[in-house]
Amino acid sequence: MLADSQIIFRLSLSVILSGLIGLERQITRRTAGLRTHILVCLGSCLMMLTSLYVFDIYKDLTNVDPARIAANVITGIGFLGAGAILRDRGDRITGLTTAASLWVVAGIGLSVGIGFYSAALVTTVLTLIVLFFLRTAEKKILGKEHQAEREDKNGLS
Repeated sequence: MLADSQIIFRLSLSVILSGLIGLERQITRRTAGLRTHILVCLGSCLMMLTSLYVFDIYKDLTNVDPARIAANVITGIGFLGAGAILRDRGDRITGLTTAASLWVVAGIGLSVGIGFYSAALVTTVLTLIVLFFLRTAEKKILGKEHQAEREDKNGLS
């Protein structure tokens, strides 16, 4: 069984890592921001820790699969992410990146919960690169042509 200090560390790390991603979403005024991302990751971490705890308790008594709870977390996050996706002004869809970031922080929470810290840390850094830097690169590469195309498509021009 995990020591209380290890449980507290894992839960705290999940808050820190998801908080970094949630802060970016909050700064860019997305539908799900800092608190939502933290709660998704923290909850996922807790579910993974619970899964490990149940496995440890019942491993000698019955056949227990610690991955079952994790699989259901991912399914549940799909429903939460779907709520972040909105249809706006005809065929314009918003919230896909926010939904994807919620899905990623759920994975980060599961990774931290199981103790797979290197994957959680690298995933956090890569997610921040995607959210912060690829937006800027996308604007520079696609530039004004892309913006004009979007406005024409959405009837905004």
